[in-house]
Amino acid sequence: MANPPFKAYLFDLDGTLIDSVELILQSYRHTVKTHLGKVPPDERWLAGMGTPLLKQLGEFSDDPEVIEAMLLTYRAYNNQHHDDMVTVFPGAVAAVRTLSSWGVKLGVVTSKARSGAQRGLRVCGLDDLFPVLVGVDDVERPKPDPSPVLHAIEQLGVAPSETLFIGDSAHDMAAGRAAGVSTAAALWGPIERHVLELYEPDYWLENPGDVVSLPLPTKTD
Repeated sequence: MANPPFKAYLFDLDGTLIDSVELILQSYRHTVKTHLGKVPPDERWLAGMGTPLLKQLGEFSDDPEVIEAMLLTYRAYNNQHHDDMVTVFPGAVAAVRTLSSWGVKLGVVTSKARSGAQRGLRVCGLDDLFPVLVGVDDVERPKPDPSPVLHAIEQLGVAPSETLFIGDSAHDMAAGRAAGVSTAAALWGPIERHVLELYEPDYWLENPGDVVSLPLPTKTD
């Protein structure tokens, strides 16, 4: 494309680039049942997707020792099953490679720890495509705070008006909106459209390939 609509494209990871939702839910169910004896509905966990794991687990207990034990259980289960369960969403690799061929700048902004994010990208064949990766351990305030998005665009050397952030959760949309970038809601993720509508994303994407056929943005800084 001679004139891409954006100079930089940022992606959330889980639920946007890689399909790890069932792994995440199984890790959650195993952890909560192990420590609390029963598992609330999946919707409770899905509502927190896009925020750090420690914050999500804190919704189930006020005891720091219990939360720390839950964190260890979750990570052990997730690590054991990660490579067998995580897959890339159909069309995601092709879409990102097309963007790369245009010469635009690419980054990942996730609430996952950097090491886990790198592993997911590697398993899905995406690790060579993103020169910038911002994980939860790279910022003091994670999504929905705009800090991770702002950190990424600073590293890429672009302005908010030149940037699109693609994500599947309300926290992605809120972080992007607060950072002043354009936002695109990934409808192939686990979050229903009516939840994302509250954050008025600039674009709706039905599948990963839609990201390479977007019109020019109309808003400015």
